[in-house]
Amino acid sequence: MTESVDAVVVGAGVIGLAIARRLALDGREVLVLERHDAIGSETSSRNSEVIHAGIYNLPRRLKTTLCVAGRAMLYRYCVEHGVPHARLGKLIVAAEPAEIPKLAKIKEQGELNGVDDLVWLTGDAAMALEPQLVCVAAVLSPSTGIVDAHQLMLALEGDLEDAGGFVVLKAPVVAGELRNDGIRLSVGGAEPMQLQARTVINAAGLGALDLARALKGLAPQHAAPLWFAKGNYFRLTRKAPFSRLIYPIPVPGGLGTHMTLDLAGRARFGPDVEWVDSPQYAVDPRRGDSFYADIRRYWPDLPDGALAPDYAGIRPKLGPAGAPVLDFRIEGPAQHGVPGLVNLFGIESPGLTSCLAIAEHVAGLIGESDRIQRRA
Repeated sequence: MTESVDAVVVGAGVIGLAIARRLALDGREVLVLERHDAIGSETSSRNSEVIHAGIYNLPRRLKTTLCVAGRAMLYRYCVEHGVPHARLGKLIVAAEPAEIPKLAKIKEQGELNGVDDLVWLTGDAAMALEPQLVCVAAVLSPSTGIVDAHQLMLALEGDLEDAGGFVVLKAPVVAGELRNDGIRLSVGGAEPMQLQARTVINAAGLGALDLARALKGLAPQHAAPLWFAKGNYFRLTRKAPFSRLIYPIPVPGGLGTHMTLDLAGRARFGPDVEWVDSPQYAVDPRRGDSFYADIRRYWPDLPDGALAPDYAGIRPKLGPAGAPVLDFRIEGPAQHGVPGLVNLFGIESPGLTSCLAIAEHVAGLIGESDRIQRRA
């Protein structure tokens, strides 16, 4: 027997939950399918939990526009819903004079992106803010912060349920078919079922490629290849030396070995970049050896043996090692020609910051699809 539902969101990470909430608030009947036994157990719970300002990516990209808009939306949402967060600020630091031109370009890039509160600091001014820091110049980003990602997801899930939607756990989508009367999904798990939906949002994160490939009738070029970049984190086993987030000048493939804080004030460093063939989360303690030299460029007093393995996350990349940084790939009917379907690929950082803006963007794509269908 096939059950009918208006809208299905595949993936109960922060992106899927934000989209499902948005559609439910529009009065849509929404069902979220999650293959794991808990919400947000992949990328959404294995990151730095940073609210990014929107500094690094190029203008007129989704990553940039959605981050800048999403940051303001996320701070407002956290205040209104009591989600733990802190606007700590971030220092991007030049450790030596040769890095000052790169730092200036970062500030210029951020301002082009619409980040209007960046402050240039001399080395002395930066070190006055953070006495254990050593640098020759810095850029202060006051609107960078941190958020409790799990509490954020619980709030989004609560809003979804209040609006009549719900999440089904341990419900993997194993196959699908694009039909004239909608999209049919085969759902596995302990109680397999067939679902017929008018709207399907592929927000499966690390599994987004597999799901797109499983949709019979979707042209292969619309299933974006993904590569897995593992990021390892190491925690500081003593009191945090800084009260703000500290980021060095970015390096190829990432933002360098930066220091972030959690809401309890504990410090962690990372992530690094380790390309893997499939998601796996064990942290090799030996990878921490290379962290010390990088960190000591801006914190020379880091003691030997002060770092311990913490956790790892996987970033779904749209290109392999050495490829240029690519934009979010969010494709609706205008791209693939399938009414009611939206695929999201390569939603890595700053996805957490952008989640509410991504939800607005996807709702717009679905609204346009509905208008086209009505005219047809």
